[in-house]
Amino acid sequence: MTQEHGYDQLKPLSSMEEILSVAIEFERTARDFYAELAPKVSKNLRYLAEELAAEEQKHFDLFTGLKARPDVQAVLQEEVKRPASDRKFSDCVHLPDLGDKPDDQEVLQFALMREQAAMEQYTALAEETGPGPIHDLFQYLANEETKHKNELEVLYYEVVHSGGV
Repeated sequence: MTQEHGYDQLKPLSSMEEILSVAIEFERTARDFYAELAPKVSKNLRYLAEELAAEEQKHFDLFTGLKARPDVQAVLQEEVKRPASDRKFSDCVHLPDLGDKPDDQEVLQFALMREQAAMEQYTALAEETGPGPIHDLFQYLANEETKHKNELEVLYYEVVHSGGV
């Protein structure tokens, strides 16, 4: 870690462009992770990994599309307060090696942790941004991540408490 990178992590403010870049990387790594995970997981979770990869691709497309829009270029230079969840969210870009035959419970725990981090980050960013397309996207994704987390919690309970692991 360079000193500049370390300093950037400690700054209380970031440009909206920096925040969107981290979110794009978060969604890209999640998409790639779930796509690579799909053939390795049990048949019980294969559909989930495929669905999550597709959802993360949609989120990636939403962020990259928004960042490229001419009408938001000025907003990208604005500084916003880094959410308390920012470090945890940024850390989620680093993915674990779950091996060639990952355990269902381990996969679900990781997915739940990522959904929780995304939900907290996008909720906080929606609260920090003013009305407009960036706020709307963060609010939309906060709601989406909340739904995903709730669905994963139900599945986790079914798998873990039904002896599926």
